[in-house]
Amino acid sequence: MTAVGIDAVEIWTGNLKLDLPGTFAPEKGEDPEKYTKGLGLNASSFPDSYEDIVTMGANAAHRLMERKGLEPDDIGRIDVATESAFDNSKPVSTYVAGCLEQVYDGDFHHANKGERKFACIAGTQSLDDAYNWIRAGRSRGRSALVIATDTALYARGDDGEATQGAGAVAMLISEDPNLVELSAEQGYGSADETDFLKPNQQFPSVDGKRSVQVYLARMREALEDFESVAGEVHEEDFVYAPFHTPFPGMVRKAALLAYRHVIRDTEIEDDLATEIGRQPRPEAFDSDDEYRDALREYMDSLKRTDRYAEWYEATIDPTLTIAREVGNWYTGSVHVARASALKHALESDREMTGKKLLIGSYGSGAQAEIHSETVRDGWEEEITALNIDEQLAERYEMTWDDYEEIHDAHNHEMDVDVEEFTTPSEEFVFDGWGRMGERKYRYVE
Repeated sequence: MTAVGIDAVEIWTGNLKLDLPGTFAPEKGEDPEKYTKGLGLNASSFPDSYEDIVTMGANAAHRLMERKGLEPDDIGRIDVATESAFDNSKPVSTYVAGCLEQVYDGDFHHANKGERKFACIAGTQSLDDAYNWIRAGRSRGRSALVIATDTALYARGDDGEATQGAGAVAMLISEDPNLVELSAEQGYGSADETDFLKPNQQFPSVDGKRSVQVYLARMREALEDFESVAGEVHEEDFVYAPFHTPFPGMVRKAALLAYRHVIRDTEIEDDLATEIGRQPRPEAFDSDDEYRDALREYMDSLKRTDRYAEWYEATIDPTLTIAREVGNWYTGSVHVARASALKHALESDREMTGKKLLIGSYGSGAQAEIHSETVRDGWEEEITALNIDEQLAERYEMTWDDYEEIHDAHNHEMDVDVEEFTTPSEEFVFDGWGRMGERKYRYVE
């Protein structure tokens, strides 16, 4: 069976930067370590006044197509995953295609276009759709373009304000891919939840504590479901485990839960038993409360062991490097985590061909998905081509007054005119409104 997976990836971050410990924390009267150590964030990325989800997605896709030498006829479908859409009918993918048609001789009239919505997991669902489209024999030799693009904006003063971010990830899904092959096996955990939602409003309504609980519960279910079709997951099976990353502090919780699961009934649990005891089993307790108390105590002890710390440092921490500098990208966050992991492997001169990643995606509302990916022989060339370090370094660093202005500029409920902070070059930009209230775009040389 021919491998299907991600052939290439490109990342486009918003052109503005908010320094959390240096600018945000002083204005909030908070200890900077609340953000750097608590949330695990150093900075957030923001779109300039001429940027939005269309420009970021189109710019990432354009860079990918140029680098791969692609023309519109090479692309058979364009799927955009976002939870920042501004139209309830016309999909963002049509806007992106319209942008790209400004710079190519051909068009995308032949391409199937759509928009996926299920909070942050929609990016992975779009990957699944593209995978299935190729596997079903409907691609006619063409590839799929999957774009995850979001502006994660919260109301001023909201608890989530420090986790804001904006950017896009474009992925080319093909047969015989250069980057990673997607597994046919998947695991799901899904339930009707109200942990995070936007009922006809721009800013999300969030139950923070509930959101963490739901995230962990659905991830556990997805991992168990994945094992039911792929076999038991063990610590040594995967080199990296990129998770959905609303902020790195959330991943710390998910990673500990995952580690406890994969070492259960293994030699690792036996080895740790002399130090912290064996994992509590529900049948050994008279009540659920007693079991939960014992489990919480075990988890606290497990977190402090050298064995866990070494695993976390090697398997999880490298997936968070980019996220620390850009904040939450919603649908793109797990795909940023994958890129961050492989970037770390490249910089560490680590041989990855044939190695596996365990991908943990999540979307509020709520659903988690676990699948595995096998790194392909061309991965080094693909990751070398990323220019994310240059993008991060070139961002304009905002003052607090700048931040207040740009936040208002991207608030759909406010009509404000903010001068651009940066000068666009070789990128798509927002170019005003059309006769029916549609957004217009142009390419700046």
